[in-house]
Amino acid sequence: MEFSVSILNSKDRKQMIETLNNTDVSYIHMDVMDGKFVSQVSLPSDELIELSGYSNKDFDVHLMVEDPLSYIEEIKDIQNIKQITIHLEIDKDIDSILTKIKEYDFKVGLAIKPNTYINKLIPYLEYIDTILIMSVEPGLGGQPFIETTPDRIKKIKELTKDYKISLEIDGGINNETIKKIAPADIAVVGSYITNSNDPINTINNILK
Repeated sequence: MEFSVSILNSKDRKQMIETLNNTDVSYIHMDVMDGKFVSQVSLPSDELIELSGYSNKDFDVHLMVEDPLSYIEEIKDIQNIKQITIHLEIDKDIDSILTKIKEYDFKVGLAIKPNTYINKLIPYLEYIDTILIMSVEPGLGGQPFIETTPDRIKKIKELTKDYKISLEIDGGINNETIKKIAPADIAVVGSYITNSNDPINTINNILK
């Protein structure tokens, strides 16, 4: 399993990125929020561009925004973006946005909220690289893990069995809940690491 660390709740995002540069985590998870799709606001494009200059890790960008395309156009030249994920629930032409992400040579992710019917993923399975399964309601870090998530992971795993799609889990992941999310491919860990007094030791413990 790979690890993507969300810096959403970091007191100093630049410093946290510099700390993560010296660890074995695979990605830095960048939570972008517009105050519309979710109530919070975070990581305007200029801040994301600035933070990219401090990182030697790939960025895993999670767009919790109503209009992903305009944001994607602003960040498309950031070299260390590995993947861009948009939400299934937005009221936009999802096909065209997924196509644009792929045109810019990023991996394509599609996120699904905890209560969204999983069969709504079916029309997009041949176009995406990753499904981001939310194990909390999107928009706020530090929420508890939703205990029905393991069953949801199994159902989505079955749904995608004929495709090469990675499953990424986001929300409430710590050293206990990490045990519940197999067979996930990527775990997004946020507050458990960034609020720790010793982030590097916390990462080493969860990577065991």
